Amino acid sequence: MSASQKATNAINEARSTLVELSHFVHAHPELGYEEFQSAEAVAQACENAGFVVERAIASLPTAFRASSGNGDLHIVFCAEYDALPDVGHACGHNIIAASSVGAAIGLAAVAKELNLTVTLLGTPSEEGGGGKIDLIKAGYFDDAHAAMMIHPWPSERLEATCLAVDHFDVTFEGKDAHASAAPWEGVNALDALTVSQVALGLLRQQLPPGDQIHGIVVEGGSAANIIPSHVVGRFMARSVTSDRLAKLRERVNACFEAGALATGAQLSIEELGSAFSHMESDTALLAHYRSAAESLGRTFELDDAGAARPTISTDMANVSLVVPSIHPLLAIPTNGAVNHQPEFTAACLTAAADQAVIDGALALALTAIGVAQDKPLRQRLESRS
Repeated sequence: MSASQKATNAINEARSTLVELSHFVHAHPELGYEEFQSAEAVAQACENAGFVVERAIASLPTAFRASSGNGDLHIVFCAEYDALPDVGHACGHNIIAASSVGAAIGLAAVAKELNLTVTLLGTPSEEGGGGKIDLIKAGYFDDAHAAMMIHPWPSERLEATCLAVDHFDVTFEGKDAHASAAPWEGVNALDALTVSQVALGLLRQQLPPGDQIHGIVVEGGSAANIIPSHVVGRFMARSVTSDRLAKLRERVNACFEAGALATGAQLSIEELGSAFSHMESDTALLAHYRSAAESLGRTFELDDAGAARPTISTDMANVSLVVPSIHPLLAIPTNGAVNHQPEFTAACLTAAADQAVIDGALALALTAIGVAQDKPLRQRLESRS
């Protein structure tokens, strides 16, 4: 029996476990760095499958490492399981987690035969904090030769354009006053944010393609008849490379400084989590993924037609700059919904989503097997040690 068939059999035997895991994570949406139930469920599934599990790695309560085998080629699968505020698993991290567990189970079944070390990393807080970056800094990717995961999406794509992104809070401090009796006694922090947002809106018309700014008001004052003295906005700035993002941030920060200058409010900017980089997919790994996905009946018409890639941001991009990596998009039916919409949350708990868990696991495991049996590619990857 071939290695591919052995891995396929192992994943198919685990099908009910993987689907149940996807459903459990979906039913327990938890925000970044607070995914206690989901992280434990994913770690326990690995432990039940015979992996050695180390919990709370890198001083992160919801990060873990599950390992099997001790071969020369080290393949890492990344599992995400954090949710979004209000809309829950509207980015399909339940599918990501379960498919990565399945891929690890499949590859572990042939680890000795193919001289592999198989690792699944539980990576918290992809939606803003950057758990993978924490694990990079703590050395958990240092001995990896390749890293991979899949991401559910409304269409099948080999890769997205991953923009570098900063997450940050902007706080303006002013002075309270009665909004009718003595407004001149106050310093209006909300006006400072309003001026800043107008400046950002005007800046957008001169931004090059790929540069983006978006944000929300987190705290905008306490009552309409009180001049707001404390206002907080949460923003994201994105660009096509980390270097260009740094230049964009200079212009964005100047908009907030303009709001402070115009109103007399005091400005502070707090960076949230780590900056996400742009992504550099490994083309050879991606070629093996395409072959594996096509063997399962997946097709890539949009890529073949040269359609524009969707733009996203992910901390998997940071991984790609230190380890050869891929982050393909796996299609699920969404009836027109896109990621981060509540309708996408519902789409991640259908029979088609359950099949995507299995297809994702198979595609990743078969990709890894193809890589392990590709002597020139394997030699290139192992030479990074």
